[in-house]
Amino acid sequence: MKSTCRSILSPAVLTLALGFTVATAQDAPTYKELYRPQFHFTPAKNWMNDPNGMVYFDGEWHLFYQYNPFGEKWGHMSWAHSVSKDLVHWEHLPLALAEENGVMIFSGSAVIDWNNTSGFGKEGRPPMVAIYTGHYTEKPLQNQHIAYSNDRGRTWKKYNGNPVIDINQPDFRDPKVQWHEATGKWVMAVSLPTERKVRFYGSPDLKSWTMLSDFGPAGSTIGIWECPDLFPLPVEGSEEQKWVLVVNVGGGAPAGGSGCQYLVGDFDGQTFTLHEPSQPKQQPAFVPEGTVFADFESGFGDWKLEGDAFGSAPATGAVNGQQVVDGFLGKGFANSFHGGDATKGKLTSPGFEITRNAISFLVGGGAHDTNTCINLIVDDRVVRTAEGNDAERLDWKSWDVKELKGQKAHIEIVDRWTEGWGHINIDQIVFSDKPASPATNPANWADYGSDFYAAVSWSDVPKEDGRRVWLGWMSNWQYAQDIPTSPWRSGMTVARTLSLRKVGDAYRLLQKPSRELEKVRAAGHVAEDISLADAVILLNKVEAELLDVELTVPAGAPFELMIIKPDSGVAPILVDTESRTLSFDRTKFGETSFHRDFPDVHVSPLRAVDGKVSVRLLIDVASIEIFANDGESVISDLVFPKPGPWQFGFAYKGEGAPPKVERIAVFPLTSTWP
Repeated sequence: MKSTCRSILSPAVLTLALGFTVATAQDAPTYKELYRPQFHFTPAKNWMNDPNGMVYFDGEWHLFYQYNPFGEKWGHMSWAHSVSKDLVHWEHLPLALAEENGVMIFSGSAVIDWNNTSGFGKEGRPPMVAIYTGHYTEKPLQNQHIAYSNDRGRTWKKYNGNPVIDINQPDFRDPKVQWHEATGKWVMAVSLPTERKVRFYGSPDLKSWTMLSDFGPAGSTIGIWECPDLFPLPVEGSEEQKWVLVVNVGGGAPAGGSGCQYLVGDFDGQTFTLHEPSQPKQQPAFVPEGTVFADFESGFGDWKLEGDAFGSAPATGAVNGQQVVDGFLGKGFANSFHGGDATKGKLTSPGFEITRNAISFLVGGGAHDTNTCINLIVDDRVVRTAEGNDAERLDWKSWDVKELKGQKAHIEIVDRWTEGWGHINIDQIVFSDKPASPATNPANWADYGSDFYAAVSWSDVPKEDGRRVWLGWMSNWQYAQDIPTSPWRSGMTVARTLSLRKVGDAYRLLQKPSRELEKVRAAGHVAEDISLADAVILLNKVEAELLDVELTVPAGAPFELMIIKPDSGVAPILVDTESRTLSFDRTKFGETSFHRDFPDVHVSPLRAVDGKVSVRLLIDVASIEIFANDGESVISDLVFPKPGPWQFGFAYKGEGAPPKVERIAVFPLTSTWP
């Protein structure tokens, strides 16, 4: 099909180009479907993931997002488009940038070119310019493209000179662009995902780009780095500001799967410099002295090979289009991705006698219990087992085998899983007296829940507004394609306003729900200096399915606030300033059976501020967002209970009387959909 300069394509053109029947975003849903969020953004229909192209212009907050026009699963990525006057009520517009000619539209950003540096503007009005990753479907290549609009983002033209940056790499994506006033140029932050780096480029006109510097690896490096953002933020209570580099991490997040980390420092228009006191300290791996039982440097040797998953010889890196694999030692390792995730196989070691206290090994790949695992077999029984972490990086795990000394054993490496992460990577099996331990890769996480990813901020917010506002994709790559919703899949978190708080020598990110959300509050109840029991009674007076709850309590013994639906179970929120943790437990609440990784307990750090803890809950039909201490600690989680009003209870974990509630405010919220 010949390329078209307009990227808003009709359903007929899209069907011709891609060979599928199209269900467009404009098709009217009821917005009352089971689990449909009522004050969170969702597409009308079909699959959605990363927020993209977030820009403010002419009274509108623009939200573009990766979108599959053809169904409720990931694939055929284009950019859909919605706008809002208030960050709460959204209007869906026609598809903005369509996949065509074998190039998917992956994540990116948009800016207003106020000085028309690009030359794309006309009639004295600045153009809106989108900068996005082109992902090629017929070859392993990603590069950076631009498109422009002169009608407030309603129609777009792709630049004839695309791509504007091409380094001939398969993983090079998610450009976030801003105008850097101090140096008078455009600056792009773009991810080198498998290298765990953010690369900075500069440009005078958005078309010609020069590399400035690289940053990374730092913080969490277990998963791949995606969707970077870079912006200055004010420090609470001062005239100071620092720069924040956001890196979304695909794997290895504290809640499992994907998450969002931030790094605080300074940016001079060329280089990002980390503020070391703000970054948690890393510890290297500990590898004890011992006997190497298998390192797969010279083939599989005496190991018995079954099936086709492991190929005929050890791998020396990624195979069959696999993401980059790292963390193995030497040149070879056992990798069951030969033929992709669909293949099965097993490697069985020769027998040996257990003579040392520990067996350690490097493991990566799928986290599928008995289906992608390494097992220790004694008397035909599995006596020890381990699995991967749904990440390609191999890391150390160990078994304590002191009690098994003197027994005959063998090891098997198993791949029985044929779907996502249906493979395992193993290297360097070591017998030793002490267990190996992995390196720690601590990070500052923006959100400790499972459902906050690809978070990026709006550009071009007017100076008179002065805020830095962002939101994230409210899902997780572990189970995003399996959540029980239809005819749409995925949503966004609420918009959040960002700032920094200085805690000792470190800076910590604060996230507060945008003030616009208060527009959809209905009449509520406010009380001060009441017992926890009376606070729960007040909560239960408000029979609503959409709630905004603010709670302030003195620091003290831990207590649980129980979120209840009689036909769906209980989801406890534990506030524990003694152990300095905030947690949310969705293991026994609502529908959880659709994916094994969904039921879990998510834990965030928590500290008392001025002797008290404040907690704000945003409760929608199918999600709970918890903001503690002005969003210094945040947990965002999907839940899938049956419809109906929420109920509440509490459990006090200390001795004596529960603490007084200094203040509680409870507001029902109204739906933001037509």
